Amino acid sequence: MTEAARGLLYALGAFGLWGLSPLYWRLLHHVPAHEILMHRIVWSAFFLLFVMRSRWSQLRHAASTPRVATTLLATTALIGVNWYIYIKAIADHRVLDSSLGYYINPLVSMTLGVLVLKEHMRLLQGAAALLALAGVAWLVKFHGHLPWLSLALAGTFATYALLRKVAPVDALAGLSFETFVLTGPCLLGLIWLGTHGRVPADLKTWLLLAGGAGITALPLLWFVEAARRLNLKTMGFLQFTSPTLQFLIAVFAFGEPLPRERLFSFALIWLGVALYCADAVLRPKRA
Repeated sequence: MTEAARGLLYALGAFGLWGLSPLYWRLLHHVPAHEILMHRIVWSAFFLLFVMRSRWSQLRHAASTPRVATTLLATTALIGVNWYIYIKAIADHRVLDSSLGYYINPLVSMTLGVLVLKEHMRLLQGAAALLALAGVAWLVKFHGHLPWLSLALAGTFATYALLRKVAPVDALAGLSFETFVLTGPCLLGLIWLGTHGRVPADLKTWLLLAGGAGITALPLLWFVEAARRLNLKTMGFLQFTSPTLQFLIAVFAFGEPLPRERLFSFALIWLGVALYCADAVLRPKRA
């Protein structure tokens, strides 16, 4: 299997699991978002301790290299914020806003690839980005303000993807660095909650919170492995899997309202997605 084929499988696994994850996190609707986040990080740390095994030297190297450590501290902050916003969106019945953010995210990634990594943007890709911008502008007209939740999700994750792509560190070592940095404050927070009687009330909740480690760590590992094998524009194309699944779940499983004006905004972005897909299909085979 070629590296590109491996990257494709990693990307589809990551975005598929992310797209379906609202179904999982909604099972924890009775737990505040910040508590879910703390449990998510602490349990992920235990998960990563188990899977790291012989890769501790890579983690030590990353932590002792100033440029790599600085980059990973930035990605740690970005992914922590992104996780919290996403969990809060599901808890507040705003999965459609989350879906919109992750529809915008690939186009932000594509733009960053052009501006920072000097990747070439073709005509159809430029048209796709403009249509997505028009969709956001229409939403601003409809609501009277920017869709901050959607833009925050898109901005934090696109920047995270860019920094992780250029950071010379193994996917597992990088994710472990990010998780272990966040674990200390989260563990202290859980201890404080425990001393004040704020602990999960039943075994099912404990198991769901612990299971969040796999929902958290596996797609991120797969995502970084994919990002290191595929360019940002290809990653941008594949990322449409996740928001599409989220959109379908929001409308048909959670029954979130979708007024005509908002549907028109999504339609503009979907048209941009169609142009982006057409560009991918029409590319010369060699490319």
